[in-house]
Amino acid sequence: MSLYRRLILVAFVLTAVVIVFGAYVRLADAGLGCPDWPGCYGQVSPHHAQADILQTHAVDPQGPVSLPKAWKEMIHRYLAASLGLLILMIAALSWRRRDRQGVAPGVAALLVGVVIFQGLLGKWTVTLLLKPAIVTAHLLGGLTTLALLAWLGLRAHRVARLPMPPGVRAVARVGLVLLVAQIVLGGWTSTNYAALACTDFPTCHGSFSPETDYGNAFHIVRELGMTADGDFLPLPALTAIHWSHRLGAVVAAAALCLLAWLLARRQSTQPLGLALLAAITLQVALGIANVVFGLPLALAVAHNAGAVLLVALLVSINYRVGPLRAEAAVGRRKVAGRGKHEHENSYA
Repeated sequence: MSLYRRLILVAFVLTAVVIVFGAYVRLADAGLGCPDWPGCYGQVSPHHAQADILQTHAVDPQGPVSLPKAWKEMIHRYLAASLGLLILMIAALSWRRRDRQGVAPGVAALLVGVVIFQGLLGKWTVTLLLKPAIVTAHLLGGLTTLALLAWLGLRAHRVARLPMPPGVRAVARVGLVLLVAQIVLGGWTSTNYAALACTDFPTCHGSFSPETDYGNAFHIVRELGMTADGDFLPLPALTAIHWSHRLGAVVAAAALCLLAWLLARRQSTQPLGLALLAAITLQVALGIANVVFGLPLALAVAHNAGAVLLVALLVSINYRVGPLRAEAAVGRRKVAGRGKHEHENSYA
């Protein structure tokens, strides 16, 4: 395996770790464990900032700052910084080998831009005190990084594309769009702490039509837990966020199950179809379990990991069933042309 391929694989795995660990940090209420950026109280580690952390914690023991929380936050930053360096190396190698087959320098350059923006979102997450719009965008940026690395990896390993009917390709694309929309809803639910706005299942507050406040629920520019007018976010708004995520799950799961069935009925794509069906089933089960069991930390983190798995699968599926690459099509025509020429010569 070439250095380029190894770097992409390591970066892909590290991205998944950063996303899942970031979810753990947020769910463990450690997102402000170090209230400044990029260091911790101006220091490179919580160990060096221990006096400031302990002093802040003594003033507000129930606050977001403590030594364990600070370490969680800083470990996440260390991992993210390492990922950024890996992606810069991938982009540099991609540029140097831009004439080789399987290398996509344009995508690698785009990836560098995404990571730089991710760094800014990470900073704003802390300095703007966990604004839901910023935190949700940070999650999407992480998943975008994962998707681009997955695409680069598939291209670098020259994974074969499979000839598929246009209808299957269309369903795969729609499925990816719906998955992204559902992840946005899930991120909005998590960052607004609305995961327990409905504690019963399948109903919400004993009804399939609970009281909701969509105006305040999806007002983007506002502080955490507040309306745009500065009032506390009411329960109907939190209910609207949670209920929208549930309804979105039904739509997305239906589309992805259709895609899984279309893939599983063809021998060439059967493993992809079965893997997708298993991932959907697991993710839906985790979502239900989080409601039924009151959002235990392990299940909540696993639900985020399920989203990572689904994104990776959907990118892979869309790559595999997408239109044949130009060079592959040319190669097929050349082989067909040689075969026709040899056939004609046999009668000469």
